[in-house]
Amino acid sequence: MPLSKKRIGIVCPYGWDTPGGVKSHIGDLAEYLIAQGHTVSVLAPSSSDENLPSYVTSAGRPISIAYNGAVARLLFGPVAFGRVKSWIADGNFDVLHLHEPAIPSISLLACWAAEGPMVGTFHAASARKKIAFAITPFVEPVIEKLNARIAVSEAARETLRIHLDTDAMVVPNGIYAARFADATVDPRWSGDTIGFIGRFEEYRKGLSVLIEALPQILTQIPDIRILIAGPGDPESFLEKLEPHLRNRFTFLGTITESDKANFMASVGIYVAPNTGGESFGIILAEALAAGAAVLASDIPAFDSLLGGGEYGTLFESENAHDLADKAIALLQDPAHRSAIAKRGHDYAQCFDWDVVAERIYDVYEMAMVGGRGVTLASDNRAWNRLLGRSNE
Repeated sequence: MPLSKKRIGIVCPYGWDTPGGVKSHIGDLAEYLIAQGHTVSVLAPSSSDENLPSYVTSAGRPISIAYNGAVARLLFGPVAFGRVKSWIADGNFDVLHLHEPAIPSISLLACWAAEGPMVGTFHAASARKKIAFAITPFVEPVIEKLNARIAVSEAARETLRIHLDTDAMVVPNGIYAARFADATVDPRWSGDTIGFIGRFEEYRKGLSVLIEALPQILTQIPDIRILIAGPGDPESFLEKLEPHLRNRFTFLGTITESDKANFMASVGIYVAPNTGGESFGIILAEALAAGAAVLASDIPAFDSLLGGGEYGTLFESENAHDLADKAIALLQDPAHRSAIAKRGHDYAQCFDWDVVAERIYDVYEMAMVGGRGVTLASDNRAWNRLLGRSNE
């Protein structure tokens, strides 16, 4: 990281008190930059000011809206716009880093409110013709204000090209690879086990595909156990299963980061049966770093991250029969499973924050060419019209 210390403002569009990949990415990036001596302030929606990290400023309470196959907690509107402007005015930032500035959020508000060096990171990936870039006539001028654009994956980059007719450089999400490399095998989770981490009640996470595959897997791996970590209601979930399948499932609830690393290092295979809506797949990078043998659906983001199957095994998305075939083959061939896990572990080092943060900072430096800082924009008339406000 360069010795020049900067004041960096980062905007998180999603509620800080709700778990999510974008929020985790921003938190890790902020803490990494602070450790390198930079001054970092993160603006994010939050339901409460309590327990926020010292570097996070709340922009107000988010609301829940359906977005990209999930429920997102976002903040938008005139009151939020005022808070965004105050944060920018007080920040004296050298560069502003806006995450998901193409959706109705405080990132979009910040891009309208500011001028000067600005970087946008785009996480969303969708094959749909009408992605939730809900106010395109107002988004396009925002994208033009950005000095540099980052996409976290080729899938996110392609989404940006299709829906906003612009391009970005690909810089992946980051992980602390060493934390996963230090994982230890826990006998409670090892053996003929399939591991899954995520909000298991959310359809796009694909647990229903694994359930459909389970009877076929049982014909060849009769002792198989499915270990599930993540938020949700196990009792409600189990009620929907055939009675003879229920005892195959163990629910661990939300687990700590250290337990997550041990979990991934322990399970026979780690399965990500997601049906879509993923732009990167940070959980796969973590699983690889922990030394897991990964089996994932071949959605574009996962296919890209796993090198087309070089660093993990892919099955046809939403094809339970193919999932079962691939899971059985992996569980019955320990040598192959070990070899592909070793390749994946070595490859995962390219996602380490020492590598990723350096690349992000290089983008910051590109945006900061000329030495001018971030200030409030002198003309917000178009945005004021959208908000139904008189010009200020």
